[in-house]
Amino acid sequence: MHGDRVVVVDAPSGSLPVDADAIVTIAARTPVAVLGADCALVGLASPEGPVAVAHAGWRGALAGVLERTVEQMRLLGAVEVVAALGPCIHPECYEFGEADLDRVAGRFGDEVRATASTGRPALDLPRVVERSLARVGVARPTALAGCTACGGPWYSHRARGEVARHALVVWREEQGPA
Repeated sequence: MHGDRVVVVDAPSGSLPVDADAIVTIAARTPVAVLGADCALVGLASPEGPVAVAHAGWRGALAGVLERTVEQMRLLGAVEVVAALGPCIHPECYEFGEADLDRVAGRFGDEVRATASTGRPALDLPRVVERSLARVGVARPTALAGCTACGGPWYSHRARGEVARHALVVWREEQGPA
């Protein structure tokens, strides 16, 4: 959706009939998943029980989707939250308009500015994710995959016009502490 909507599920239900960019659950054996091509897919977990997934493109990150996801996890009892970053477009492949880059840098700092392999301005989306999570006390995410646009096993709408998507799935095997 490229927004900041977070939904909470409390039991397995199959596909959710709602549009959202993040899903949080405290329920054991309840997988939550997000799909993406070039946007960042982020998995979040807490030893206190809650787990989540989020789809964070630049618009969603700017709207606060990652912060809202962690806040919802904390409402469900999370104290410590760890994150993993799935595949997404990286700055060497992500030419970005200067006006939008100024907006994103205005919120997350100039560290999100980069230069694409073409020499044009670019956005460092993994850094945006890192800066967004840092705002809510989550340490730098573990990187699980590389750049979607550089090829390999990942789909890229931006680089190759692909319509297929990859998924990031997170679940808690056992119920967390009461």
